[in-house]
Amino acid sequence: MNKMTKRTCAALLSILVATALAACGTGEASIAAVDAAEAPASLPVEVVQPHTADIFEVFETSTTIASDAEAPVLARVPGEIVEILVEEGDRVEAGQILARQDGQRLRLQMLQARANLDMTKKEYERVLRLHERGLVSAAASEGLKFDADALTASYELMRLNYNYTRIRAPISGVISSRDVQLGTHVEAGAPVFRITETSKLVAYLHIPQVELGRVRTGDEATIRVDAMPGQEFRATLARISPTIDTRNGTFRATVYIENPEGVLAPGMFSRFSIACEKHAAALVVPRHAVIREDNEHVVYVVENGAASRRAVMVGIESGGVVEILEGLDAGDRVVVTGQDSLRDGSKVLASNRSSDSITG
Repeated sequence: MNKMTKRTCAALLSILVATALAACGTGEASIAAVDAAEAPASLPVEVVQPHTADIFEVFETSTTIASDAEAPVLARVPGEIVEILVEEGDRVEAGQILARQDGQRLRLQMLQARANLDMTKKEYERVLRLHERGLVSAAASEGLKFDADALTASYELMRLNYNYTRIRAPISGVISSRDVQLGTHVEAGAPVFRITETSKLVAYLHIPQVELGRVRTGDEATIRVDAMPGQEFRATLARISPTIDTRNGTFRATVYIENPEGVLAPGMFSRFSIACEKHAAALVVPRHAVIREDNEHVVYVVENGAASRRAVMVGIESGGVVEILEGLDAGDRVVVTGQDSLRDGSKVLASNRSSDSITG
């Protein structure tokens, strides 16, 4: 083989070696890229730490609230309404005059009865003096005394009827209805107004008998009404009936609601939540942190950048949190966002719910 041939073979050999080496480098890079693409990515989650708080077992029911005191105002005597002094919505006090009837006839009858009484009394006093002097018999003076007593009763009755022409409030409260107009002739016993006391309301709750041992007098209740969404009112359980209604298996609890501003109104449909059992300093987590898996209550805890599945025992649930009886410690970091897509051992990138800093 001449020198030219040797040089050509050497060049070809060099090219083949370089090509092979280049091919090997490209293959290694491709394998690394595939391995990186197949590696699982860390899932972003939010975590919180359990905290201790007082938690209450809550019983919920609904009913219509009513006034604790309500009374119709009735006409005591027949007569025409000649003056109306109050209107619906006015606050009145017990004994206040609400309206007046035409009482002229009754006034005259009262004055006549008074005149007859005065005349009889003077005659009785004159005869009594004569009797003391022995000029008339005792029977004569006693008969006049009986007449004076009868006329006194008659006069008082006439005076009472005349006073009844001034229609008064039997209780304090708010005029909830006016049932007459000016000039209306009303008979005795006819409704004229209705008064409702709104500063203190009442509700009667029908509670299942299985709750009888947990609900107690003095328990606090939270009230929500559809007419005022977002607002809550407080009340106290005042009385509990000792008997069970056999028709529906419930007992009746009476709740009083202080309403000094008159915000609530009788007839409002209301929802009641009664705190009937208290666990002090309970370990709690947000309710949505607990999920159901394989008939267990489960939470996910972040440990060393991975999610750890924990089966827990739950207790009372109230106000968006749930009590954890077993399975968690106060220092654990519990996943509250993203837990539905986790599995035991999933890689996670955790941030605290209260801040944006990365903690895992």
